[in-house]
Amino acid sequence: MNSISPELLEKPTFSIVVISNGPGEITTWVKPVVERLHSKLLMQPKAIDSKICIRLVLVPCPNATGNEHKVANQWHYFESISPAKHFWTLLVNPHKYSYWPKKGLVIFLGGDQFWSVLLSARLRYLHLTYAEWIARWPFWNNRIAAMSEKIKQSLPKHLRKRCTVVGDLMADLTSQAKDINPLPNKQGEWVALLPGSKKAKLCVGIPFFLELADELSKLLPSCNFLLPIAPTTNIQELETFSNSRKNPIANNYQSGIKKIISLKNDQSLKVMITKAGTEITLIEEHPAHNALSQCDLALTTVGANTAELGALAVPMIVIIPTQHLNVMQAWDGFLGIIGRLPILKWFIGILISFWRLRKKGYMAWPNISANRLIVPERIGTLYPKDLAQEAFDWLQSPNRLEGQKEDLRSLRGQPGATKRMTKEIINLISKEFLSSSDE
Repeated sequence: MNSISPELLEKPTFSIVVISNGPGEITTWVKPVVERLHSKLLMQPKAIDSKICIRLVLVPCPNATGNEHKVANQWHYFESISPAKHFWTLLVNPHKYSYWPKKGLVIFLGGDQFWSVLLSARLRYLHLTYAEWIARWPFWNNRIAAMSEKIKQSLPKHLRKRCTVVGDLMADLTSQAKDINPLPNKQGEWVALLPGSKKAKLCVGIPFFLELADELSKLLPSCNFLLPIAPTTNIQELETFSNSRKNPIANNYQSGIKKIISLKNDQSLKVMITKAGTEITLIEEHPAHNALSQCDLALTTVGANTAELGALAVPMIVIIPTQHLNVMQAWDGFLGIIGRLPILKWFIGILISFWRLRKKGYMAWPNISANRLIVPERIGTLYPKDLAQEAFDWLQSPNRLEGQKEDLRSLRGQPGATKRMTKEIINLISKEFLSSSDE
């Protein structure tokens, strides 16, 4: 368990415990909410003599990378951080890890809602759930912060008084991601490349997306590229995945990394140059919302990044090349299950097509949310040259791009959910601990 040195902190009398899981949730839900809480309340570790502490407990999740605690630790927002691998022992014996005050509040901000139910019951703390789509355990919640009125109306009538509609936390990304750090002043379109954050996706994504960038650059020489570095990887790993000697999949592609340099006028920015001479700006800041919000189009693999791009209203094409089945068995969800089948995996294209037609099995979060196709999903045996042509067609059609942006905006609620969520938290704390509520 990561923590601030306990000898520097006062013994708290109230503990705020944030429950979360994967990288998408901790950066798009947890970070903005906790930032605002610190601006409204004096809490440890920011205020070392405060009687209120805030802690992060990460819970088991198949989509987590295992490095979420390292990412959150860089923010210095939490008095302690418990990695997901410690959850069960923490649940059984919480005092093994830390002193827990008699009073507290458990806040669900990602993962399986049942984990927060268990922990709040174990600690005998109040319990607040942020419900994005459904409140699964309303009887066990002191309060429910719902994304929409639909969620509130789905509750039993006698429990609706426990629920407040705060809105969509993801919608605040658009208003927060302003161009305070503009991209380098280059003419032409900006295209974001998001090949994934885990090894199983990167070993396919890096060689595939580099060649895709080369092909698109041929069609549209004015195009600029950026690649956000996920917090679970680094530049050195990207170089490894592009090396055919270290990553056999790279043998299937012509592209690769020639060199990586720092910009002369901005040493904080690095540029990857492919063997074909295509320049790709690397963004090491995470989350990269400011940079992404300035892009005209994103080429991305499936995952939480499709939700972030949707919240930022960045048009996208979702790309899932299934020809490298030997690594897809390490992917998440349906694709990973198919990839592990010893015989049927060879019919993956047929199976996915059948499943998608019968079940409307969308894979990008905007499509899942709308239950219809808003962003293109390209799944199967894919070739960078074909995807480059499709991206070129989109970039040459401003009206199509704007139409997708409007569709993405329509899926998200009005900004201000972070403010309303924070107010709900403070009001709940005030009934238990404070003499009066904050704004």
